[in-house]
Amino acid sequence: MSGGEEVSSDDDGGTLEKKRIAKKNDIVTVELKLEPNGFVAEPLFDNQCTVSFVLGGGNYLPGLHDLIENMSVGDDVTDVSIDAGWGERNPNLVAKVSKEEQPSSGGLDYEKIKVGTELMLQSGINCVVTEVTDDYFMIDANPPLAGASYNCQLTLLQVESFPNDNVGYVENNDVGGNTDKYQVATFALGCFWGGELAFMRERGVVGTKVGYTQGNVPNPTYKDVCSGETGHTEAIQVVYDSTVVSFERLVTLAVDRLGDSIFLLNQVGNDVGTQYRHGIYYHSDEQKDVAERVLERTVGYKTEIKPAGIFYDAEDYHQQYLLKGGQSAKKGAEEYIRCYG
Repeated sequence: MSGGEEVSSDDDGGTLEKKRIAKKNDIVTVELKLEPNGFVAEPLFDNQCTVSFVLGGGNYLPGLHDLIENMSVGDDVTDVSIDAGWGERNPNLVAKVSKEEQPSSGGLDYEKIKVGTELMLQSGINCVVTEVTDDYFMIDANPPLAGASYNCQLTLLQVESFPNDNVGYVENNDVGGNTDKYQVATFALGCFWGGELAFMRERGVVGTKVGYTQGNVPNPTYKDVCSGETGHTEAIQVVYDSTVVSFERLVTLAVDRLGDSIFLLNQVGNDVGTQYRHGIYYHSDEQKDVAERVLERTVGYKTEIKPAGIFYDAEDYHQQYLLKGGQSAKKGAEEYIRCYG
């Protein structure tokens, strides 16, 4: 089978039952409860409910993905500690700074350096002063919540296959079109960070990733795409449960995100260039029809509608960028999305 393999196990009645094992790229559904061990900031994701997501595809905590991989349907865990998302404390990010070794022209006023003072290193990393003496001071560049964790309880309810057959454009050969539960959609909405977070918040969306599409150079880097010479545009690939959210709803969300930029060619907001052109890249004729119908409500739109092409994943640091930067990805969240962190 295309997803996780199945294993056999005996239930209490002696009947042999096959249970599917969760593997990367499967879509898993879990009953989840996360409780903070000590102080943890307000979670940026749903943490006490039934959730579905692409395993290993970002979204939620990395430790949660690691915990679920290789579990079987019906398995549960209790009282397992997982990292809260800020990582373990790194002793290499703590340093002793001698006052004698600092040049007098360094711009530091030692009288103003107190415990709790925030500084920025030449590398651009922020740190905080943790100790001050007459001869030296200590700085710590670890995130404030490094080492924080959640107590996790979860039950793996279901494992389903990723819709690999729907990743590219598939021409419909029957009147009914594609009736698979999980579908793939691809949108270009300018800088992909804000658009991805908007889709992550939508109920029924089980996976998102950002990347580059509609270009003519294989395996482009972010630098390549920013040159405007590869033909790619920044894009968001969305995996969604079509029984929960419709493609029309996703297109409407995309149009709302564009706002007045829908009338601009090769531009969204202040981002200008072919790499920021907006588009809807359909994976089926049905999606094409829906996209055209929604966009036709806006006279003068410049959004391109084309078949989905090869989607190249962007670099890891771009994936779920605004979630990593502290913005909520809870389903239904309505906080304003700051597009640059």
